[in-house]
Amino acid sequence: MAGCLLDASLGALGVFDFAQKPLPLWLAMLWLVLASGLRHSLAWARRPIWYGALLGLFGGPLAYIAGATQAGVGLPLGTLCTALLLAALWAVWMPIILRLAASR
Repeated sequence: MAGCLLDASLGALGVFDFAQKPLPLWLAMLWLVLASGLRHSLAWARRPIWYGALLGLFGGPLAYIAGATQAGVGLPLGTLCTALLLAALWAVWMPIILRLAASR
């Protein structure tokens, strides 16, 4: 749920230009897929914390940029600016969601 809120917020702030407002259904479904892997397939990135930060730093922007290209999501700030913003955001966000998933 928090991931959907994050992406909807980024859309509202003009980082993404979604055809469906506030968030396309396919993107909400991707968040469910990510959530299902946090405790198992991504557990290696939980400790040390910099593993998760490094995964978020590179994996987050790459996934978004590739997805935007495939799904026709607009990037009003441009590819580079969006990637840099997402890198910083995901370097913080990934360790947080990995820790939250582990505590359940």
